[in-house]
Amino acid sequence: MTRVGFSTLTPECIAGIYPYIVKTKCYCTSLRIAARKATALYDAALAPVGVNVAQFGMLRRIDRAGEVSITDLARLCALDRSTTGRNVKVLERMGMVKSLPGQDQREASISLSRSGQRALAEGDRHWLSAQAQIEAKLGANRASALLDLAAEL
Repeated sequence: MTRVGFSTLTPECIAGIYPYIVKTKCYCTSLRIAARKATALYDAALAPVGVNVAQFGMLRRIDRAGEVSITDLARLCALDRSTTGRNVKVLERMGMVKSLPGQDQREASISLSRSGQRALAEGDRHWLSAQAQIEAKLGANRASALLDLAAEL
């Protein structure tokens, strides 16, 4: 089996990455498989922007919050603080976010850099394309039901 690098991943080859999906009655296994497939689709769509879907989502949350502490960002992302801090460091190295002195001297605040703002603006159409692919596969009603069901978990 040939391994596909991140930069060569396209939506068309997603099916080739997970060709042998076995049906299971385990909710957790089914959700994890679906999440990996969806993540691969969104990552491929966002690759031209240079971010993955997790980074894009974090950039969106930072943008909506304006200036946000890592603790508050972790809460917004439903992640623990240490994971959020590591992810922010990656975005900082990529030049997507900047660290500012916070109101509380023990914790800095994070905001988007111009590069992060550009990535969001450019990435939006790619994200919408991935959304449309999911909706085309499931149909509008089932895609909406998927969001409702996920929100209940």
